[in-house]
Amino acid sequence: MKYLISGAQIGAGERTDILIADGIIQEMGSGLSSPDATRVDADGLIALPGLVDLHTHLRQPGYEDSETVLSGSQAAARGGYTCVHAMANTFPVADTAGVVDEVLHLGRRAGLVEVRPVGAVTVGLAGERLAELGAMATSEAAVRVFSDDGKCVHDPLIMRRALEYVRSFDGVIAQHAQEPRLTEGAQANEGEVASELGLTGWPSVAEEAIIARDVLLAQHVGGRVHICHLSTAGAVDIVRWAKKRGIAVTAEATPHHLYFTDERVRSYDAQFKVNPPLRTQEDVEAVRLGVADGTIDIIATDHAPHPAEAKDCEWSAAAFGMLGLESALSVVQETLVETGMLDWDDVARVMSTAPARIGRVTGQGILPAVGAPAHITLLDPAARVPFTTDRISSKSTNSPYLGETLPGQVRWTFFGGRATVIDGELVEEARA
Repeated sequence: MKYLISGAQIGAGERTDILIADGIIQEMGSGLSSPDATRVDADGLIALPGLVDLHTHLRQPGYEDSETVLSGSQAAARGGYTCVHAMANTFPVADTAGVVDEVLHLGRRAGLVEVRPVGAVTVGLAGERLAELGAMATSEAAVRVFSDDGKCVHDPLIMRRALEYVRSFDGVIAQHAQEPRLTEGAQANEGEVASELGLTGWPSVAEEAIIARDVLLAQHVGGRVHICHLSTAGAVDIVRWAKKRGIAVTAEATPHHLYFTDERVRSYDAQFKVNPPLRTQEDVEAVRLGVADGTIDIIATDHAPHPAEAKDCEWSAAAFGMLGLESALSVVQETLVETGMLDWDDVARVMSTAPARIGRVTGQGILPAVGAPAHITLLDPAARVPFTTDRISSKSTNSPYLGETLPGQVRWTFFGGRATVIDGELVEEARA
């Protein structure tokens, strides 16, 4: 299929035409024509490289009542993504070459985005002994990102050995920074709101202590460490300090930690129950600044689908996590672009180029250029669309943005030159 995208603005740059054929950007310039190409009127639209998510929970195998690789791929495509990293906390856990290869093949079968499996750091996420890191790295899935996300690699010796091991194939350990002893029974950010509501507090230091330990371990062994869903002002300061010392640390922030504060917990609406918890306004402002000044490298969704019964219950019994793929770009537009903290080139960097680099994914995260793979997202930044269940393609609906009116809408997503989203809707074959 050939497409001629007419008049798209490339990031924060100039408007241009883009001719796509055979999965590749064949030509760019003004006044292009191609009689056999489908014309896409991109006047007023921003062309971004297909988004890359380093932190997605697709739940399959084992938790298909929440999400499948297919339904998660549908959600990703609709959100403008062309590559997602599927986290390892499945059943069975993705701690062997066999499981990561299964996830890889499920992604290829869905065919809507590139699905990159994340391997577990420890066997069964138990934190007691290293998983088959080398076997997963040399498998067909060629895993480069390893994480026990959902649980912290709390043993410093295990963490050290993991950082040492992955150096041989340029891998990275993505740490869920949560000191387990400091967060036993924790339900909300430790502070005024939790105290008033009688909820067990989740202190910032539980996150910050692990980050401080791990950046020092990474420095000691010369390994790469990535901090998942950073959420506190102190954590931003530690990562900033580590980068100034030349330590190989990268970090991510989620859209919800840029958007919401722990004041939302007052509603007892379990859609706002997430790990790490929503923090204070001071933390939100520090995290936004961390993204703007480059301390925080990327935006990652931590897309965490759950069935209705896991959220439609009392707060203490509810599952942690919220959806993110379909709303992420809109939230970034509102919190960072419309506040003047980022421009669209910066958005391309934090939501595509940098996550592809950290995950060592080739062919993704490339700004539209002649000869590049045609992974492209066309965003209408002027749209103002209520976020309703109609905008959710995930198998679950646990989004904290329901009822919000968010800016921007993905109009088209191209994966390998094939349109998976047209005018904001999945193409018919993508809904199968």
